Amino acid sequence: MKLSADQTAFADRLGHSFANPELLQRALTHGSMSSPTRPDNQRLEFLGDRVLGLVMAEALLSLDPGANEGQLAPRFNALVRKEACAAVAQHLQLGDVLRLGRSETMSGGRRKQALLGDAMEAVIAAVYLDAGFEAARRVILMAWGDRIEKVEDDARDAKTALQEWAQAQGQPVPSYTETARKGPDHAPVFTIEARLSGGEAAQGTAKSKRQAEQAAAKALLEKVARI
Repeated sequence: MKLSADQTAFADRLGHSFANPELLQRALTHGSMSSPTRPDNQRLEFLGDRVLGLVMAEALLSLDPGANEGQLAPRFNALVRKEACAAVAQHLQLGDVLRLGRSETMSGGRRKQALLGDAMEAVIAAVYLDAGFEAARRVILMAWGDRIEKVEDDARDAKTALQEWAQAQGQPVPSYTETARKGPDHAPVFTIEARLSGGEAAQGTAKSKRQAEQAAAKALLEKVARI
């Protein structure tokens, strides 16, 4: 089974030539496009997540030999979370070659963060099964690039930090409320307000509720803690 021209171009961007092209095609197949003869990428996603985790754990240990587990864990989470995988997928234009059903395509599936992140993990598994761990490691390190060295900037979870700050002040956990939602159904933009029991509040806007909550928490932290 040969790759299409678009799939071949994606493999080139990925930096891997597939001996078994069917593995890549399966990695790019969403459940909305699956059939008994065309399995989806869920099992590959499960495997790819583990391969990615091992590569990132090794990379972080090598990058900072003196770091303890408490320092490494948030960096690791920042590199392997769905948002990071989706960002890499967007950089590689993975959405252009996703195999989606008509309804998922019409609803903007090629831009959905969850779909892109899952497919990126599946692609990692496809490389691993096609050529082994070292090939997968090379592809991951190249695809993630300087994100690994710059991970400290993204490692701090703003919601967790805000909660810890509030508790240190003897306050209950912050509340998060959706205050606005704009845009079409397939590409909504959310505005979330983070509020402390003392009345301090700040808002964040993003393409997902989770990102908007993080943005709101970060803005509120900067407002009350001057960090």
